[in-house]
Amino acid sequence: MRVYRDDYGIPHLRAGSVLDLAYLQGRVTASDRGRQITVERLRSEGRLASVRGAEEVSWDRFARRARLDDTARRCFATLSDETREFLTAYAEGVTAGGVPWHPWSSLGVFQVQHILFGTFPNKMWRAHVARTMGERALPWFAIEGPAGSGSNAWAVPFEIAGDPHRVLELPGVYQQVRLACDEFDVAGLTFPGVPGVQHFGHTGTVAWAITNAMADYQDLYREEVRRTGAGAEVRGASGWEPARTLQELIEVRDGEPVEVEILETPRGPVIDGDLALRTPARVTSDLGFGALLPLLRARTADDVAAAFALWVEPVNSVLVTDTGGRVLQLTAGRVPLRHERNRLLPVPAWDPAYAWQPGWAVMHRSEVTDAVNANDRRPDTEPYGADFAPPGRARRIRSLLDAGAAPESIHMDTAYPADSAEAGRRQAWRTAVAVALHRHPDLKPLFEPHGYDPVFGPWTDPRARIGLAMDGILAGLGLDTEDLATPVDAPPWGDRHLLHPILLPGLDAEIPPTRLAGSSDCVLNTASVPGLSDLCWRGPVARYVWDLHDRQRSRWVVPFGAADAPDSPHFLDQLPLWQSGDLIPLVTDWDRLTPYEEYR
Repeated sequence: MRVYRDDYGIPHLRAGSVLDLAYLQGRVTASDRGRQITVERLRSEGRLASVRGAEEVSWDRFARRARLDDTARRCFATLSDETREFLTAYAEGVTAGGVPWHPWSSLGVFQVQHILFGTFPNKMWRAHVARTMGERALPWFAIEGPAGSGSNAWAVPFEIAGDPHRVLELPGVYQQVRLACDEFDVAGLTFPGVPGVQHFGHTGTVAWAITNAMADYQDLYREEVRRTGAGAEVRGASGWEPARTLQELIEVRDGEPVEVEILETPRGPVIDGDLALRTPARVTSDLGFGALLPLLRARTADDVAAAFALWVEPVNSVLVTDTGGRVLQLTAGRVPLRHERNRLLPVPAWDPAYAWQPGWAVMHRSEVTDAVNANDRRPDTEPYGADFAPPGRARRIRSLLDAGAAPESIHMDTAYPADSAEAGRRQAWRTAVAVALHRHPDLKPLFEPHGYDPVFGPWTDPRARIGLAMDGILAGLGLDTEDLATPVDAPPWGDRHLLHPILLPGLDAEIPPTRLAGSSDCVLNTASVPGLSDLCWRGPVARYVWDLHDRQRSRWVVPFGAADAPDSPHFLDQLPLWQSGDLIPLVTDWDRLTPYEEYR
């Protein structure tokens, strides 16, 4: 087993068998991202406050209530023997690298990355809007929410390119890796702490990439609870039903332990107040990790489609192309069959009309000549979701493709250059409009207390929601922007639109001032929130071009670097490239890589 690295410290791993390779990937992840995966494991177990203090209690309380660790254990138990062995070998490698790890920890950290990436926090916000403004105001906010995407992907025969957009975290959410053994040789992006490559990969003969399908697969049920001598009961469709209750203690560094009640109903765990969360993973004890090994072994577009047929959540739009020139467009995951109202708001648990029906929605699959995915409403996504991104990004990418634009120029396409004073004035004007809307009397009810746990703050802050949905609100109120604000002078956009990542708890690091182009309505979707801040906290967390004619012409980049240690030369060495839109070649020749550690 041997570790090789390119000039940016990206690990290229070589082993004789699949299990040896899983062990090696775990060992290298502990070395390169040990701080990061330790935090994510503690998050999945609801134990981060034990090392970081009271500021993490809110998350730990949510993780305990949502049963993240228990779900991870359940999902691990239902995996095939081969996949359990794969995760166990990875866990042994992580542990050998000095980071405690359970075989199910990978399932836990995967949930940490995606549990709030779904739709249920939007339903909490809609419930607040409906209560304070009436349901007539719900369409005003019908746009992707604070943790939505902004992601782009496009495919033509023999090439896929794109850039997933998420909250920008340091260290980054994706880890570049190449995995080679006797069975396969795959390069791609993985979530640190999860073996294989999941969302973006190139096997040499087939490549795939995903965007958020904007599907609604998480439901919230309002539970009516009554206490009994034996614990608690909840009202269901046929009367009172038993609910499981537990009492747990959250240990807090430099503070008193915090007691939390765990209440799980037949719908799912109660995560806040009277709201129970129901998800496919909790219902079926399956997150979709059965797809991990088939993806690594895929040789054709049909192989990738068969692998993603095992996917559960999050629900993704998938583009695939292979060396035969085929292009597939897929939707992968499980979407429950239920009442349309479930997609919008919390629904009463005792009303049988809102119960999940047997089976799952049929997922889309089509063979196409080319495709563009940008979280937009399309025939392959519309049946599954409620809120989608506006169509502008997808239309712009399509026009650039038709004009023969190179992938790098599409990645960086924007109407808001960093050096543009005009872009600065336009954004300053939108900020002034948003601030005026914060004070508008018709929106005052939104600022009434909602009572939700602080962990849901990014989804339930009225100022943020107004800034994100400003155009819909203006239309709903029948207002013109000129009624609220006048153009103002402002410095160039990049002077205020600076990179502002979320730092890993406990990470003592600074990044240089990084001026950014782009905005939330551009292909270069470097998002800020008008009326709150011009700083960029969400944007492209990777960029890639997968070439099927010649894999060594493939290229990629992440915002920061391969390592999570601030004193590493590979902590921030990709940042200048990411800022400028440049990509790193994917080195495929082993002789051009530097050999590092060897394990036996």
